[in-house]
Amino acid sequence: MSKTVLVSSASHFDQLLSTTRILVTDFYADWCGPCKAIAPIYEQLSAQLSRPQKITFAKIDTERQKEVAQAYAVTSLPTFMIFKDQQVVSTVKGADPRKLSEMVKKIAAEADSDGLGGFGEVSGSGTGWFGIGLPKGYDNVTDQVDVRGLDLLNADSSLGSARTLFDPSKPSTLASSKGKGSARGGEETKDWVESDTDEQLMLFVPFQSTLKVHSLHITSLPPKDTDAEADDVPMRPKTIQLYSNRAHVLGFEEADDIEATQAVTLQPQDWDPNTGTVKVDLRYVKFQNVSSLVIFVVAGDGDGERVRIDRLRIVGEKGSKRELGKLEKVGDEAGE
Repeated sequence: MSKTVLVSSASHFDQLLSTTRILVTDFYADWCGPCKAIAPIYEQLSAQLSRPQKITFAKIDTERQKEVAQAYAVTSLPTFMIFKDQQVVSTVKGADPRKLSEMVKKIAAEADSDGLGGFGEVSGSGTGWFGIGLPKGYDNVTDQVDVRGLDLLNADSSLGSARTLFDPSKPSTLASSKGKGSARGGEETKDWVESDTDEQLMLFVPFQSTLKVHSLHITSLPPKDTDAEADDVPMRPKTIQLYSNRAHVLGFEEADDIEATQAVTLQPQDWDPNTGTVKVDLRYVKFQNVSSLVIFVVAGDGDGERVRIDRLRIVGEKGSKRELGKLEKVGDEAGE
């Protein structure tokens, strides 16, 4: 029985990426002669080297799974890609048995030598404060935010601005047990953002370069102890909609008429109790070539009228735009 997994959808592919350390993929099409010629060799490698939850071999029909093929700019068939910790580490284009075998056996040998450790979190990298550890294999790419183009709708003008969310410093509230800003020069520092007339916020985030976005880290530190009425206490975000590659900020009514790239619902237990930070995992296939994000906080977690956000961090890797062309088969001889 074949150990190779046939990818049935983009979400199925996302699941494979997140549940196996090394994913070997064969992008093919039924009409591709070279794809059929090398298929037995791929199956042989799969039978020899597949290991549950460690090394998985998959086949992706580019005619049926166009979304996945386009996300990774597959323009030649067959194309073989190896993902390690959800990142592409090796690629072979064309039906070359020697190159394919060398590539796969090399990564399998490396897996044996490093013991195939787990997916656990590691300490943050890059500059500035980070609320929770970075996912292994990804970077803090918040420095790629083009702060000059930020736009924030329905924010309380007496508090912080959109730039405050990307401030590299530690939120001043973490220095206070009551969820208030720390004092600087005798004045309370209010380095956070709150919604104004209701609980919704709309944030436009342009980037200096095209990114592959893995996740968002959102920090929200509402007051813990307060004598204020419940309606006056700001809430953490609960329902968020994300829109990629928009040219400008969306209006609230406009957002209702546009399908979100991803919708997220956060639960109270998702927030780190020490830093008030939550990791919002994105569907990686959907956020491969991102030049901007619109983050729409639809609702807060509670009965209040305002939502509060202290910091926002972008996690992923720097990428570059690629023009997607017509799929062409790659053979060893002309006319294949």
